[in-house]
Amino acid sequence: MPLFKKIAIIGVGLIGGSIGLAIKKKKLAGQVIGISRHQRTLNLAKKIKAIDYGSLDLKAVKDADLIIFAAPIETILNLAPSLSGLISKNCIVTDVASTKLEIVSKLEKFFPNFIGAHPLAGSEKRGIDFARADMFKGSLCILTPTKNTSVKAKKEVALFWEKIGARTTQLSAPDHDKIMAFVSHLPHILAFSLIGAVPEKYLKFCASGLKDTTRIASSDSRLWAEIILSNANCPQVIDVFQQNLNKIKVVIKNKNKELLVRILESARRKRETIV
Repeated sequence: MPLFKKIAIIGVGLIGGSIGLAIKKKKLAGQVIGISRHQRTLNLAKKIKAIDYGSLDLKAVKDADLIIFAAPIETILNLAPSLSGLISKNCIVTDVASTKLEIVSKLEKFFPNFIGAHPLAGSEKRGIDFARADMFKGSLCILTPTKNTSVKAKKEVALFWEKIGARTTQLSAPDHDKIMAFVSHLPHILAFSLIGAVPEKYLKFCASGLKDTTRIASSDSRLWAEIILSNANCPQVIDVFQQNLNKIKVVIKNKNKELLVRILESARRKRETIV
């Protein structure tokens, strides 16, 4: 039996399209509706069977019992007031945004059954063309409930993510954003900065080291600008990184090989703890 009668996905790109494919594969909804600004996206989403029906009109979400915002942060914040007048108070609303504090603080005011979610899955690729039904298999999805979050929303959204292959855990929105600033947003900032620092005429000599380190610099620049600007922790974590980089700079200037080896070895051991 499906978990939901009608699921509406607002934003049918890489993540939204993958969610749709996973829903259809697991038979979690009677009907899946896709909302997008682009008809081509809807046509392709329907062609690959990520959705049953697509619309450019937000009103198509009417009667949905689960709505998933899979759109950029600014779009979510802008659409929330309009959406609140279109759905019943019993409809569960969630999102997949990479930062949570701003979204949670605003959306819980509009939707009694809202809970923030962030699946730690994806790719530097973008668009429905790269959507996969197994995108979330074995991944972690962070839920960010507040004291106002209903038991219904927590239970059903957690079950939804588990059904499409993800493990779930819970964090407060501030804790989520602080952690993501270190483990996700800082790496993207550094990848963009690193590739920007390399003279273009030298790129023809690059091997796997630079390619691997800067892979995520191929990510959607507009999307990542929104993510970085929405996380107030980013300047502080950049400061932490700069302090560590400056320590290495001083060691190199002083030609202190033994200290440099210890720093690099400590970093190597820490890296190997990542599973």
